Amino acid sequence: MNKKTTQNRKINPKLKEGVPKTKKQIENIRYSCKIVAEIIEKLHDLISEGITTIDIDRYVEELILSKNAIPAFKGYHDFPNAACISINDAVVHGIPNNRPLRNGDIVGVDIGSIYNDGYSDTAFTYLIGDVSEPVKKLCKVTQESLYIGIREAKVGKRVGDIGFAISEYIKPYGYGVVEEYCGHGVGSNVWEPPEIPNYGRRGSGAELRENMVIAIEPMINLGTKKIYVERDQWTVRTKDGLPSSHYEHTILITNAGPEILTRL
Repeated sequence: MNKKTTQNRKINPKLKEGVPKTKKQIENIRYSCKIVAEIIEKLHDLISEGITTIDIDRYVEELILSKNAIPAFKGYHDFPNAACISINDAVVHGIPNNRPLRNGDIVGVDIGSIYNDGYSDTAFTYLIGDVSEPVKKLCKVTQESLYIGIREAKVGKRVGDIGFAISEYIKPYGYGVVEEYCGHGVGSNVWEPPEIPNYGRRGSGAELRENMVIAIEPMINLGTKKIYVERDQWTVRTKDGLPSSHYEHTILITNAGPEILTRL
């Protein structure tokens, strides 16, 4: 999740934002990330034509609670659910409802958990049935761009290096790179500084340091980069109604290179 607002839930005042994490914090973040990584994997078997997004949300919440963790998004600035579920032209922050998934849909599921004050954040776009070739390609390229960005998440690099790598990879395809929403620091809260845009200049922005934890999440549109927010004040949609794809990992910055915490 990347909405830039304050968490309503009480935050532990001992935890600092936007700075390298302690060994104990990293242990809790790592376990929290394992929880959501396992859920993303299990959703491959659950998500199919006919299931509703509210059913997916309930499944996600039950699994998080079964691990003695808490859904990170539920209650975040009054967000009502455990998962953000966004179908087709919904870019991010879709509110689950009774709409069943249909053949040809793509559905982005964005989830996070809290375990002993350690936060996680991850997202994956699932393809339902016979998805058109252009949309399949969009999803493939978006996921590839995520890993291109992750490769730049090294000690001494800067936030702009990540965004530059992602946007340069996307450029030849002519897709729209969403600019109003971005990746972010994570670990002691749902959202922390620094912001991690999916575009930028090499060598610009905040410096990445050992034991920082960040979420990288390209949001790429088949058509225009322009978006709008629905009346529910959450669901973000593409201006031209064309599909959007979203993938996200939580990353630990180490001297040995980026460690993807939300991958099994």
